[in-house]
Amino acid sequence: MNPSPLIRRFSRNPLGRDLAVGDIHGYFSRLEQTLNQAGFDPARDRLFSVGDLTDRGPDCPAVLDWLAKPWFHPVCGNHDDYVCRYESCDRENWIQNGGGWFQQLTPGEQGAFAAHYRTLPIAIEVATPAGPVGLLHADCPFSSWQGLLDKLDAGVSGGRLRAIKNVCLWSRRRIEGLDESGVEGLVALVVGHTPVGCPAHLGNVYYIDTGGWYPDEGGYFTLLDLHTLMPLPGTVR
Repeated sequence: MNPSPLIRRFSRNPLGRDLAVGDIHGYFSRLEQTLNQAGFDPARDRLFSVGDLTDRGPDCPAVLDWLAKPWFHPVCGNHDDYVCRYESCDRENWIQNGGGWFQQLTPGEQGAFAAHYRTLPIAIEVATPAGPVGLLHADCPFSSWQGLLDKLDAGVSGGRLRAIKNVCLWSRRRIEGLDESGVEGLVALVVGHTPVGCPAHLGNVYYIDTGGWYPDEGGYFTLLDLHTLMPLPGTVR
């Protein structure tokens, strides 16, 4: 069985740090400042993203430059899925939620962006010294990580795949219900999607979207060290 393109697996990083960042939403210049403050070394460190790369911020077109960086590895978020489905999605809703930048592109440019976004995985698994860490945008639709991987590896499609993606990209059930049951088979699951005032976790599910995309209201980017599950000093307020 060929590995599913919806899952991307990474072996242990023997050289440096594995960091995860919350939703970016087109604030790449601000993210770069955060990385510089953290002493990020692109020759040794890797940056994993929980998705929502664009919409809302001023640097949205820069996303293609970031996707070309060999050390930058995002999952697909619900806003990224708008780009994947740009020909059929509810554009009015998208524009209301920050998608106006995409509407200003030429048809050829729109197609080029969509082609890149359609390669984004739904799930990422990173091997760490303590065990595997998973990344999704919003939540896991199964009680175990293996349950999700089995479905994706089996090539699930149609309505079943849409239902799985809907939870992975959109669900806030766990955090709204303060569900601490966690996800079996992982040291931690790292997600974004729901803004939080500071990094938080429910069981082994870690929420790291601390609003780097709304700086005027005090939001900031959290960089979570996947080996220690601790935010880097200087990214916590």
